[in-house]
Amino acid sequence: MTPDTTPTGPTAPTAAPEPSPRVSDPKELLLGYLDHYRGVLLAKVAGLTEEQLGSSRLPSGWTPLQLLWHLQRVERRLMIWGFLSEDVPDPWDDHRQDGRWTVPQGLTVAEVTRLFRDQAERTRAIVTAADLADTAPAGGRFQEEEAPTLGWILHHLLQEYARHAGHLDIVRELADGGTGETGV
Repeated sequence: MTPDTTPTGPTAPTAAPEPSPRVSDPKELLLGYLDHYRGVLLAKVAGLTEEQLGSSRLPSGWTPLQLLWHLQRVERRLMIWGFLSEDVPDPWDDHRQDGRWTVPQGLTVAEVTRLFRDQAERTRAIVTAADLADTAPAGGRFQEEEAPTLGWILHHLLQEYARHAGHLDIVRELADGGTGETGV
């Protein structure tokens, strides 16, 4: 294999299974599905070459690496800037001025993957310490009149992950024929 066709993507993760159908606690259910879809996304990008991660197969032009970066930034916007109302430098740095996704120059696949995982851990800690009925304080991502509950934020984040996992299904199949939740 030449250097640009050697798999260099994230190491294949052990994807969390879907939560048990017996789970009735909404917080456990939301966190379980977020973990599941994060694992699905990481499994789909694992094993792709650097070239495949940085190339688009779609008319819109986004790449698998841009998608992973975008999802980490969405989660950061919703949880840190939104729910915690903490300052976040350049919260929209996953978008160019024309609205297309981008990854900041110089970030490696390993760094994007590490930041993705770090954000997931931070989200879990935030959610574990809070109640689903807690409302985001005004002043960060949300203003007082539109401040959502943590439950709403997590549901919104979950649908974002599930939708983009479907997009990545198609891209992975086009890239190397991989299908299914792991993409292999």
